Amino acid sequence: MTLTQGNTIDFDSARLKLSQGTSLAGTQPVQTSELSLDAVKDRLTQQLQTSLEIDRILEMFFQELRNFLGLDCLEYRLDGNGLHQRIGQPGLHRCSYRMTHAGSFLGEIVFSRKKRFSESQLLALETLLGNLLYPLRNALLYREAVFCAHSDSLTGVGNRLAMDRTLDREIKLSIRHCSSLSALVLDIDYFKQINDQYGHACGDEALKAVVNCVRGCLRDVDELFRAGGEEFVILLSDTPASDARLVAERIRSAIEGMQFQQHGDSIPITASLGVATRQLDEGVRELLERCDKLMYSAKRSGRNRIGIQ
Repeated sequence: MTLTQGNTIDFDSARLKLSQGTSLAGTQPVQTSELSLDAVKDRLTQQLQTSLEIDRILEMFFQELRNFLGLDCLEYRLDGNGLHQRIGQPGLHRCSYRMTHAGSFLGEIVFSRKKRFSESQLLALETLLGNLLYPLRNALLYREAVFCAHSDSLTGVGNRLAMDRTLDREIKLSIRHCSSLSALVLDIDYFKQINDQYGHACGDEALKAVVNCVRGCLRDVDELFRAGGEEFVILLSDTPASDARLVAERIRSAIEGMQFQQHGDSIPITASLGVATRQLDEGVRELLERCDKLMYSAKRSGRNRIGIQ
């Protein structure tokens, strides 16, 4: 039978515990290994300030608690942010904490091990969680800042900066591993007419609807970027030309079949796509230029089409 103990810990309270040391509730200092609680706190204070990467911070935190309290597993989850990390193998006995600070939810952390936790060990866990406060909060803020810097504010997909960096990286990987790399350039047909007839707010909703539609046609490893306006770039790693064409047709068909409505009006949306697979010694600029040309060729051929070589 699994023992699960759940708690909500406010990091403001945890910080108070941290400042009070180990004399909380009249308890004696906890020492379950060669290290004292104060020594572990000092080590954590030094180590957790050396990184802004959440996975690295949690790894360092787990290693210290494993040595000190014999933990077998740490699980961290922040739903809505796509964060879920597990370190180690879950044990029979668990205790979980929903962490908050200044009214903000910082996620849920679950500790587990084979042996039951004693009251003094649970107190030590809660005290040491106070050391996680600022490193975890700063890592979450850093992650959000990086996301915002690389994301289109309207649609949430990667922006031009993210696209350039990802393309450069993927082309280097393609060269190194001799793997196929395909790209799609997608442009929404007659988008200006949607803006002119229904307003820019409707145009914004149309962009978001197209993004959601395209995402539903892609693998988790595929990348979607907004290059500007109504133009998007899709990057398909390790994908040969034949498969890229199938993906492009799936996207084109899905967009055409969308049921997009605004104020009771059904608004038809289609897109034209250019598909290209990286050729030998071809760089980022050359690959995108070929995609662009093929996309405009599809436009000239009547729109709602795929331009391929």
